[in-house]
Amino acid sequence: MADIFVMMLTAVLIENFIFYKFMGCCPFLGVSDKPSTALGMGCAVIFVMTLSSAVTYAVYEYILTPFKLEYLKTVAFILVIAALVQFIEMFLQRYLPALYGALGIFLPLITTNCAVLGAALQNIDNGYNFLESVIFGFSAALGFTLAIVIFAGVRQKMTFANPPKAFAGFPITLVAAGLVAMAFAGFSGFSFG
Repeated sequence: MADIFVMMLTAVLIENFIFYKFMGCCPFLGVSDKPSTALGMGCAVIFVMTLSSAVTYAVYEYILTPFKLEYLKTVAFILVIAALVQFIEMFLQRYLPALYGALGIFLPLITTNCAVLGAALQNIDNGYNFLESVIFGFSAALGFTLAIVIFAGVRQKMTFANPPKAFAGFPITLVAAGLVAMAFAGFSGFSFG
């Protein structure tokens, strides 16, 4: 049980997919203008990353490995993730149209979000079993959500700032992202072992 907790804490804070592995930066910068939109994107990523971790584990263990097709894992995982994102998109369009409209083009981009694919591939590379894969996928997505919501709050506060003209707009956003990443880097000093 302690190993699971350490894995979760590491995925959320210490090896955060955005600030440590630099995966998922496109939606991080594109959808983080409002906390509500960022939270919606984070929830969609949590659902997709958790479910894709479970499905990709099953695909790898019960289809690719028995037929000696392990080299197709990246292609197979991309197809699984694309199908899951399509399902999420149809669900949001039907039941939560406001969130669907707010996410806009970034919802289909979850398909190509390297954080989702990275979590699925890391599950296999680390040799996680089914339960560990699902927990790691959930934890990594929770870390993604935490990062994007915190940064959305920072960006919302930056609307009241008056940066120098050269930094106005996207440059100050990148500076702020760097500062938040440095704050998260403080967690890298923790060691469990």
